[in-house]
Amino acid sequence: MNDNKKNVSESTLHRHPYVSIVIPVYNEEENIADLLERIRTSLSDAPYSYELIVIDDGSTDKTPEILKRLKPHYPELRIVLFRRNFGQSAAMTAGFDLARGEIVVTMDGDLQNDPADIPILVERIQDGYDVVAGWRKNRKDALVSRLIPSKVANWLIGKTTGVRLHDYGCSLKAYRKEISKNLLLYGDLHRFIPVLASLQGARIAEVVVTHHPRVKGKSKYGIGRTYKVLLDLMLMLFFQKFATRPLQFFGSAGGLMFLFGMAIDLYLTYEKVFKGQNIGGRPLLLLGVLLILSGLILFCIGLLAELIVRTYYEASGKRIYAIREIIE
Repeated sequence: MNDNKKNVSESTLHRHPYVSIVIPVYNEEENIADLLERIRTSLSDAPYSYELIVIDDGSTDKTPEILKRLKPHYPELRIVLFRRNFGQSAAMTAGFDLARGEIVVTMDGDLQNDPADIPILVERIQDGYDVVAGWRKNRKDALVSRLIPSKVANWLIGKTTGVRLHDYGCSLKAYRKEISKNLLLYGDLHRFIPVLASLQGARIAEVVVTHHPRVKGKSKYGIGRTYKVLLDLMLMLFFQKFATRPLQFFGSAGGLMFLFGMAIDLYLTYEKVFKGQNIGGRPLLLLGVLLILSGLILFCIGLLAELIVRTYYEASGKRIYAIREIIE
């Protein structure tokens, strides 16, 4: 047992949970009871206390009623009921906000993640990592609708962001508290948590985890989400490079368009003045004007974005850096 484990005193274990397990669920009435029991069995011998935070994302089945009925049997259970379906990113954000543990573990509620892998993730966090992602090496999903799009997306995300993981889509992950508390998720950005964590300078590891086929209930994912992943990937690339300096992105693009437009119109001016050609009806003239105007508009957007970013950081008190440790 390493030093980090020894630092968890008995009194701390009784006052506060050491691990918070965050589980977003949506219409999982057939799985939720088995899931809670499997978690209890898997962590029965764990040398630390834990809490279960189950976020019901506006289920329309009997999931909320089953959770309420099970609550007396699971004192470590905390139930959060959304007013409507807000999506997995919102549910995970609520779990991060409410988590009291030093380590936060996320997982799905469909019994495809194995709770027996939770101690492995926690141990890797205790080894010094900030984020530990699960890798479903032997994934039990449909080939065409799930596996192939997932492999393509994992390769593309790793190639473009530089954060190389085999399995971005695995919900079974562990985080240090200070990382999870600074994750602001919206839309469908839960898929890109490792990228967002890397922006904070997080040390990321990956471990092979068990994956079970879905036996009960219906999957909430399909091949239709591929386009959303591509859109979110573009947003991640912008976050990585230009989140704190948007003028460099919009200004560069606008500057290139402005220069191309000026070059076209100067060429047409030469044709008109020195060669006497009629340029009024040439499409090239319209293209040059459009490029000049578009370039100026993009530059102005960059200035406005720069002002918004500065106002955000100054008003919110946030910093553009993240400190890992101070040694004095």
